[in-house]
Amino acid sequence: MVRALALLLAQLAAAPIVSETVETGERRRIDLATFECRDISRSTVLQRVCYDRAHHDLVVATGGGYARYCGVAAETADRLLSAPSMGQFFNQNIKREAPGGRYDCGA
Repeated sequence: MVRALALLLAQLAAAPIVSETVETGERRRIDLATFECRDISRSTVLQRVCYDRAHHDLVVATGGGYARYCGVAAETADRLLSAPSMGQFFNQNIKREAPGGRYDCGA
């Protein structure tokens, strides 16, 4: 048993670390290596929130798909995560209604 556990740990240590990538609705792939991600269980709108503090990028999973929002201040991301209604805060303060709107990431 100990030998099997040691072998398993050695295999895990030797395995390459592969960062997670997600695809947005615009078919853009985003590497989440620099993002801090949280699975959300207390919202009916948001399933996952990932934020990159260095680049001010927010990636949000809603309805089974991902969307990226650029230029989101850390304070706004923190307020989203602590809002009594995360979905309401997201819809009122972050969500884009059309390309080129608030927090658009450009081409």
